[in-house]
Amino acid sequence: METQGCCSNFIQRCKPYIAMISLQFGYAGMNIITKVSLNRGMSHYVLVVYRHAFATLAIAPFALILERKVRPKITFPIFMQIFVLGLLGPVIDQNFYYAGLKFTSPTFSCAMSNMLPAMTFVMAVLCRMEKVDIKKVRCQAKVVGTVVTVAGAMLMTLYKGPIMEMVWSKHIHPRKSYVTDTTGTTDKDWFKGSILLIIATFAWASFFILQAITMKRYTAPFSLTSLVCFIGTLQSIAVTFVMEHKPSVWTIGWDMNLLAAAYAGIVSSSIAYYVQGQVMQKRGPVFVTAFSPLMMIVVAIMGSFILAEKIYLGGVLGAVLIVAGLYSVLWGKYKEYKEKDAEAIPEAVKGVKAKGQMTTIIEDIEANGVEMQKSEANKLSSVTVTINVPIPEPHMKANEAPKV
Repeated sequence: METQGCCSNFIQRCKPYIAMISLQFGYAGMNIITKVSLNRGMSHYVLVVYRHAFATLAIAPFALILERKVRPKITFPIFMQIFVLGLLGPVIDQNFYYAGLKFTSPTFSCAMSNMLPAMTFVMAVLCRMEKVDIKKVRCQAKVVGTVVTVAGAMLMTLYKGPIMEMVWSKHIHPRKSYVTDTTGTTDKDWFKGSILLIIATFAWASFFILQAITMKRYTAPFSLTSLVCFIGTLQSIAVTFVMEHKPSVWTIGWDMNLLAAAYAGIVSSSIAYYVQGQVMQKRGPVFVTAFSPLMMIVVAIMGSFILAEKIYLGGVLGAVLIVAGLYSVLWGKYKEYKEKDAEAIPEAVKGVKAKGQMTTIIEDIEANGVEMQKSEANKLSSVTVTINVPIPEPHMKANEAPKV
């Protein structure tokens, strides 16, 4: 029994880590499929619309069936938060990211998105969702880990170095790359793309912060995810009508475009929003975003396997820094989580003691009440006896005739 209890506790502790690592693999697959679809001519505005339409259809049945009795009422402040969530995630983040991807390289775009943990950490500190006591080792670990993670992402982008020959890439014949070559882009376009990617990353970090705040008030995760995807779909349709004026951009067939929209909608939107929300309730937004740099490593490995892309020394060194920084942040979050548990135990013991004291007081009051009732009953019985016993009058007085 003790072994089963230890195993179950270990599995419970590992669930958030397994969930977030699995999501990074899902994001990596979406990244590769989306690149292929965009390079074949699909409009990213239309892709965002179809993506969240698929996401709404995938998650809405779960919300209708599982949360029909526990779904909170939507007040105006909650509706505005959901509206802003749809604007930040589906509209601003994804459209700006795809636009920045056109002006820069895929590697640079992926590296810029690795600034997400740093942005989220700073915003969480400003919103007082994270406490930073620089004297404590766990806070130092989170700060240093965030800086190291961003440094590793930048190293993967700015430094290439010699080509690293991998074991599996020796037996793979080079295939046609689906990634467009951006060497001919001008410095102006590169700067414009960088600004767009920074705005997209900032919007994504804001989405995580607002989602954590909203889930405290709207406690139905499936319903919240479906509403965000649905409102994001409507907002994306409005943006697409403004930006795309050709009806032909809406055509989609049984090809890579349909696969990209369905995969991104089901995996990267509906499932990702729900899983991130569940993990965020227990560990916070910084823990969730700390895993995002893993996506770049997964993309590099999958690209090496599938597309026979070259891996450079700078990418390997950057990946090592990313993993080290990620481990530092997670170690700090783990220590913080353990401290909260340790603080919660004495409070629970105090509550038990207080409950025991309250029980004793109640018992004393009840005992005193019983004694008071007994004494009052004795008094009443004595009074009743005194009243009920008749007082005999003298016979002489009783036989006396009335005076005329």
